[in-house]
Amino acid sequence: MLSRSFFRAATQGTRQSGLSRAASLAGRAPCASSTLPVQGRRSISVYGYTQSKALVYSKYGEPKDVLSLHKHSISAPHGTQVNLRLLTAPMNPADVNQIQGVYPSKPPFVSTLGTSEPAAVGGNEGAFEVISTGAGVKNLSQGDWVVMKKTGQGTWRTHAQMDESQLIRIENKDGLTPLQVGTVSVNPVTAYRMIRDFCEWDWMRAGEEWLIQNGANSGVGRAAIQLGREWGIKTINVVRQRKTPEETEALKQELKDLGATVVVTEEEMLTGPFRDMIKEATRGGREPIRLALNCVGGKNATALAKTLAPDSHMVTYGAMSKQPVALPSGLLIFKNLVFDGFWVSRWGDKNPMLKENTIKDVLQLTRAGKFKDIPVDDVKWTWQTEGPELAESVQGTLGGYRSGKGVLTYTGGDE
Repeated sequence: MLSRSFFRAATQGTRQSGLSRAASLAGRAPCASSTLPVQGRRSISVYGYTQSKALVYSKYGEPKDVLSLHKHSISAPHGTQVNLRLLTAPMNPADVNQIQGVYPSKPPFVSTLGTSEPAAVGGNEGAFEVISTGAGVKNLSQGDWVVMKKTGQGTWRTHAQMDESQLIRIENKDGLTPLQVGTVSVNPVTAYRMIRDFCEWDWMRAGEEWLIQNGANSGVGRAAIQLGREWGIKTINVVRQRKTPEETEALKQELKDLGATVVVTEEEMLTGPFRDMIKEATRGGREPIRLALNCVGGKNATALAKTLAPDSHMVTYGAMSKQPVALPSGLLIFKNLVFDGFWVSRWGDKNPMLKENTIKDVLQLTRAGKFKDIPVDDVKWTWQTEGPELAESVQGTLGGYRSGKGVLTYTGGDE
């Protein structure tokens, strides 16, 4: 097994007594803590409530048809509750599949936000800032950055109230951006665990073993390239051909700049010369390809499997082609290949501490400049942004040849 190491105090002044009186009249205590003013707004209303907007859905379907923006109030936190403000939340394909109702894991429809029908909040990943805490909170403070400990907690909202136990604190946010923190817990963790957990790498042969992957320009693919470079694992990376040869070559060079050893298109992989290319790259097979990472399926996945050395593994974590993985019997009988599946949501829910440690490792590499940001299609979310605009952005997540991962960035203040 792989063994290498690896944020308002409100300017309340004379307003404080008025706030306390108003809160008392409402039968509630004032907010336990307050936050710095953003764009001239106070974080809490005179009654101690924070206003939030959330992208919710009450039935399954296409995001543009079922997502709506729901406004609601969040009370001051008490006990071990924490009030949060969104920094960044990516829009992953699995999030869209969840809204469509075709993903195995679905959050429950509930009425806790005061929607007219029971609803769920979209999104599973994101970075939030702590704006206030309950008196019983022990490990989080105003200004801390956090990510979700488990999936299904709903990250597409401007503000949220959660229990401290549901959150992972980013111990050191110095040198990190909200984007880096908000996108760390799905794609990089997926790549990290697949490389670490499914292959017994021979570290006496560092630099002489390989992994091969399709979807190499995805978030997982880019993470695998950089982790492989850092850990002495060479990579063969398969991408889809772009609209022009110039665009294809630019993509290949982009991945090589991240540390990719070899980059080929799917078309190149499915032709005869690919076998000769692999033979040359691996010194006639003396440098074995020990691991294949598959997120496509179909003929693409079969071609990956054929390159593997005996006793190696293929790990499937996606099915972009919506085609089954077809495997020649000889690969099973004569090469003794092992075919595994990996679902980071289930893994993370079962291994919360290991998930937290993996996040720490990746963020440490990021601080050191060894793990680069993914390309993003940044969607600015202000308090005035309308629901249909956000829903259309989510809808486009599954579109092909995007300039980068869709990311919701909240730039509004607190109402």
